[in-house]
Order: sequence, then structure tokens, then C-alpha cells
Amino acid sequence: MSINEIRLQRNLFIVGAVFLGIYSLAISLAPAVRARSWDVDLFWSHWIGFVVWGFGFTFIHLISTRFLKQANPLLLPLVGIISGWGLLTIWRLTPTFGLRQTGWLALSLLILVLGIRQPSILSFLRRCKYIWLTSGLLLTSMTLIFGTNPMGYGPRLWLGLGGIYLQPSEPLKLLLVVYLAAYFADWSAILIEHQNHRNFPSLIKDRRDGKSFQILGKPSYPQIQILIPTLIMTGLAILILLVQRDLGTVSIFIVLYSAMVFLATRWLWVPIFSAAILAGAGILGYQIFDVIRLRVDAWINPWLDPSGRSYQIVQSLLAIANGGIIGRGPGLGYPTLVPITHSDFIFSAIAEDGGLMSVVGLLLLLGFLAWIGFQIALMGKNKFHQYLAAGLTTFLAAQSLLIIGGNLRLLPLTGVTLPFISYGGSSLMVSFLIITILVNIQNTSEASSETMVSSRTINQTSIFQQALPYLTTTIFVGLFSAALLAGWWGVVRGPDLLSRTDNPRRGINDLTTPRGGIYDRSRKAIVESVEQNGIFSRVARYPALGPIIGYNHPVYGQSGLESSLDPILRGQIGNNPFTIWWINLLYGQNPPGINIRLTIDLNLQSTADEMLQGHSGALILLNAENGEILVMASHPTYNPNQLADQWDNLVKDPGSPLINRVTQAVYPIGDLANFPFIQKVSELGSGMISLRLPLAVPEKRTESTPLEISLAAASISNMGKLPAPILVQFMENEKEGWTLLPTMSSPAEMVTAYEAARIQQNLILNDGLKWGYSHTPDEDTITWYIGGTTLEWKGLPLAIALVIEEADLRLAEDIGGSLLNAAMKP
Repeated sequence: MSINEIRLQRNLFIVGAVFLGIYSLAISLAPAVRARSWDVDLFWSHWIGFVVWGFGFTFIHLISTRFLKQANPLLLPLVGIISGWGLLTIWRLTPTFGLRQTGWLALSLLILVLGIRQPSILSFLRRCKYIWLTSGLLLTSMTLIFGTNPMGYGPRLWLGLGGIYLQPSEPLKLLLVVYLAAYFADWSAILIEHQNHRNFPSLIKDRRDGKSFQILGKPSYPQIQILIPTLIMTGLAILILLVQRDLGTVSIFIVLYSAMVFLATRWLWVPIFSAAILAGAGILGYQIFDVIRLRVDAWINPWLDPSGRSYQIVQSLLAIANGGIIGRGPGLGYPTLVPITHSDFIFSAIAEDGGLMSVVGLLLLLGFLAWIGFQIALMGKNKFHQYLAAGLTTFLAAQSLLIIGGNLRLLPLTGVTLPFISYGGSSLMVSFLIITILVNIQNTSEASSETMVSSRTINQTSIFQQALPYLTTTIFVGLFSAALLAGWWGVVRGPDLLSRTDNPRRGINDLTTPRGGIYDRSRKAIVESVEQNGIFSRVARYPALGPIIGYNHPVYGQSGLESSLDPILRGQIGNNPFTIWWINLLYGQNPPGINIRLTIDLNLQSTADEMLQGHSGALILLNAENGEILVMASHPTYNPNQLADQWDNLVKDPGSPLINRVTQAVYPIGDLANFPFIQKVSELGSGMISLRLPLAVPEKRTESTPLEISLAAASISNMGKLPAPILVQFMENEKEGWTLLPTMSSPAEMVTAYEAARIQQNLILNDGLKWGYSHTPDEDTITWYIGGTTLEWKGLPLAIALVIEEADLRLAEDIGGSLLNAAMKP
């Protein structure tokens, strides 16, 4: 290398060291940042990996400047940055595997040092191509008998000895490329001669046996005959892998074989036919193998079973969404929620910690690495070097795209490793062997006449030079597609994905950040977040409101107001936008939640719940003038504090205690349908009625919800005016205190005051201050009671609606009348 190239390589190594050093420091400080306190144990063990990386690549730089006369100064620094990034990510995820990967990195760097000093390795590989590939096949076939799995379960694709594991399929990929490159290089003269005459039909002689054949622009018999040995050897490798059910590696083998054939022949039908084979094999495998069926189903629609067969891909997408644009910060995300994140899903881990910026950065590094590899291939001094460099570069790029595409749901999951980055000694050593070969190819390259000549004619331009741009374009289109899809999941779809109730990161955030409390109109606690030893837990102070308030649980998700008010309770709405952005940037968490105040009166609520104890039904009492809901009771109820213990029973309970009967249950109304108020409330529909709660929509005029009936009753008490119902009234902002929330609907004129007064007069009770009406629809075991205050009542107008799932008029009148009397007391 020239002096300028040496300086460039050195500076790039320094840039990589600074980047990885800052990354290591951020990982060390992550526990303190997460806890927002220095009283924690910082993480330091990963500095072992950084030191080994630093010394190793410093030595690589010194060796390369001494022994490499021709070398791209970008290649080794790129490999250093990518492998160092992967190493530190593994340390951050699983320190035990990080220590092992550090040992594998040291061994891989030693192989690279020895390989740089042995340029004769290229000719040795070419001479012994059959021996190398046969040895790889035998070694891989041994896993059928002696195979094991380091995790103790799953496919047995490794050979183990003394705690050290080797996955033979990894070096087998390398050996396949070596074999195909050497084989096609031996036959390149005939293949080129055939290609040069494809547009000029003529008789030529086969150089091997003197036989004549005609070339008509399509593969002729001798050309197909040339492929037979390669088909046998590649097919044998694929057969062994199919028996192992190592389907990801099978896909890589098919891609590599079609790429090598295309580089040697420029037959466009080869990659097209290979793609068809992959598609056909996928369809056939879908019908035969459960593992393929599960992966394809998870790929096509992962949302059907997000906690089961699609758990991995859903959690991968959630990790990418959680990263957003700038990421959570090194060590601050939760990528370990994705199974096997140190291997199959390490790309998702990088995306969550570093966001879209890290994804684009990594893809750019891989793109530059592929571009350098293809440039080395173009400069190869002979066909073997060209085919070998291009094939090995394709191997790295294709495998990277296959696993990244699986993480992004661009492709089905395959289970292959991400070169240089994923955990795995076999994969890492093979990746460094590839770099060793590429370095030696470039060091021995010469500007041959074939490389330097430019011509428009097929006779003067090599098949390889014509085919390589197609392959290069395909790789870069794949990388660009991955970047676009990462942006889609991380930015465009990110907010929707993160708001899913099955996102475990929400539950983890609730453990470290206080969630806003929910209070009644007098600021008595209904639900609060309580801290103990730095961990927050959700405690329902008034559990009987469970169906209305709902629950916020990391396993069972959310319901009720806990769900509909989640952005406010989580602090994403109500806090200063800069505060939200700063805390999210600094800690990767939400700010403290915002408190909520309801219109509920707990004194009246407890009275109603006592009256409904042992009965099934719903009750709602509201201020008929302004729509404030004073009581909302649904029975049977449940205790949100005991959700984990009672969940199975709650789900199976025929009484459906999880349902808020006030807004979600639809009952037949019988003669109540004759009230003009009820008819008009039904006509207004859910667009008029909104309480930040899920509302059932009756399909028949003869059915209604207790909420709709209560609004009709309120119109009677409010002289024909329908109030806008209000349940959630205030939120507490740090700077402004309790601020009024906007109402979700508007009042409406239902009927004239005269008609409302006439109905009151027909239903007036003995004391003259209240009106009431009870009714049991024919052939139904339910009873309705509606009531309210009259014009004679000088206080605030009230209205009540009650339904009990019993045919008992007296019980309904006792409960409804007693609660109305309690609300009218000063």
C-alpha cells in the first residue's frame, strides 16, 4: 500500500476505535441511566472484548501495511467496525456469550494474520477443490449421527468436543464457493467461446473430444454437461442439509449456486429458475413440514398468533419500532425480549438500541463491504480469483440480507447468522477466512488486458464483467429495501406497534416509571402506582370499579379507562413536549404519568355497589344538567389487584365480570321503546355518546345499553335537553395543576320542555320531588328502572338508570329509589 493508503487505513481504524469506545462507555453507564441513580452496579466486563478487539486490529493494521502490496484501505477497517459492533452487542445482551465470542474473535484474527502471510493459499484451494468439498460434506454428514445443539434442544447441527462446538454447514458454504469457482475457472474457456457465438449460429468443436455441436443462443448439450458435476456436488450438500432440516442454509446454497452459474455463463434463466425452485420448495415444504408451515404463517400474518407461533417476529418488529429514529441508547432497550437475540435477531437488538440511524449505518457498512468485494473480483488476475471473490462476497451479502430480511418480515425467518455480528464461532471464523481470501486475491491482482479493455461487443467483453453488475445491483436493491422497511416499522408503524397491549416493553416501563393515578371528584384515590424498592406496582384502592377502570397488566394487556387513557396515564400526553423528548432521549423511557380525575363520587359509588352486591346488572347515576356521571356500577365485578390469580376463572365465569355492563352490554327494553327520548338517543348513536370507554352499538330499536337509557332519563329531568355525558373531567399538569379536559360530545335539544314536564307528571312519585318507572320486558328475566328529579326539586337535576338481570320490580325500585334518595341528601 502507498503512504496515503496506509494513513487512510490507520485513520479509519482510529475512527472505528473511537466509535466502539463511546459505545462501550455508553453500555457501562446504561444501568445508572436506566435507574437514574449512581447507586447501581455499572457494567464493565465488555471492556475485555474492546481491549482484545483494539490490540487485535492494531496488529492487523501493522501486518497488512508490511505484507500487503495491493490492498483496499477500506476493507480491513470496515471488517473491524462491523465485527467490533457485533461483539459489543453480544456482550451487552449476554456477557457469557460475549466472553466466548471474544475468544473466537481472537482466534479469527490469528487466522487472518497467518493467512495474510500465506498468499499460496489460493492455489492450494484451487488444486484441492474436490478434497475440500468432500471433506466438508463428510463433516456435515457426521452431524446426522453425532450432532448436538449447544442450547440442549432444537436441531442438532453442531459437532461438540469439550464444550467447543463447530457448525460444519458454515465452512461448507465457503468450500462450495471454492469448488464452484475452481471448477468454472477450469471450464471458462469453453463457456466463453460458447457465449461469444450465441448470436452467430455455427458449428464448432468441443475442445475435449472434438465433437461438433451447434450454438443457437441457448445452452447446448456440452454446456449443460459441464454443469452436471456441480449439480451432483451441490445437490448432495443440499440433500444432507434437508435431512438436518437446516432450511436456511439450503436457501443460501441455492442462492450461491445460481449466482456462481450466472457469473460463469450469464444465463438469466438460472437465477429465475432457482427462484422458482425456492418458491416451489417452499410451497411443497409448507404442505409437508410443520417448521416451514409455522414460519410461513408467521411471515404472512404474524398478528394472528402474536404470543404463540409468531412471537419471535412480532417481538422483533416491536424492538425495531421501539428504536424509532435515534434508538433507546446502547444498553437501554429491551432486545432480550426477542428469543435468541444474540444470534438470529441481533439485527433487531441493534435497531432497538440505535434506531433507524444505526440500521442505515450498518447497511451502509455492509454495502461498502460488498462493493469492495466485487471490486476485488473485477481486478482478479484470473478467472478463479474473479469467481472466488465474487462468490464469497455474494455469500456474505446474501446471508446478511436473508437474516436481516427475516428480522424485518421482508422474508420468512431462516435461522442463519448475520456475518461478523451474530454470536457463533463457526460463522465468525468463516467470515474472517473469506476476508483473508479476498485480501490475498487483491494482493495478487494485476491489471490484466481483459480487465482493462472496454468494448461493446460480446467477443471482447468477458461474461463475468457482463454478469457482475446484475449481481451487484441485486445486492444493493436488497440493502436499500431493508433500509426502507426498517423505516416503515420503526417510524411509520412504530407508534401503532408500541401501543399494542401485548408489547411487554410497556409493562417494563411501568415498573420503573410512575403511572398516573385515577381519582374521584373529591380526589380520593381509585387507582395509584405505588413504589417499593424502586419498583412501581399498580394498586386499585377501590377494586369494585374494576369493570370500568379496567386493568393495566404486562401479561393480560389493558382494558377500561386504563386502556383508553393510557397515553395520558403514561405521560405521553399532558407533559411538556420537550420534557417528553428529553426523557425519552436520555433514559429511553416515558416521563412520569399524568393524574386523572373522574366525576365519580366514591361515597355514592360504594352505596350503589353495596346495593348491587350479589346481583348481576348495571347502574348509572348522573347530573342531568351537565352530564357528570356520579355513579357507574357493573356487577358482577372483579378485583384488578388479584388479576393474575383469578384470570382463568374470570375468563371462564359465565357472569362475565370483565365486561362493563353500563356501556358494553345490550339489553331488550320492551315498553321503554315508547319513550320519545330513548328513540332519539338511539338515533343519535355512538357519535353523540362518548366516554373514552368502549361502547356497544345496539342493532335493534328494541335494544339499548344502560348508558343510553340513562341519557334518556336525564333528558326527562333536564326539561328535554340531552346533556353531554362526562366521566373523565380533569388531568393534573405539573405547571398548570388540574386542567379541564374537553368533552367528547355536545348537548342536544331532544323535545320541548312542555313534553318533558308532561312525562314527569305522569311518572311522579309520592313526594313530588322524584319521578320513576320500572319495567320487565315480556319473556325476559331482566328488570329496568329509570328515574330522576322533578321540577319541584331545587337542587341539581339527577337521573338514574338501572337494569338487573332478574325479573323483580320491587328490587329494582328499592335499589334505584334508595340511591336517588342518597344522592339528593345535602
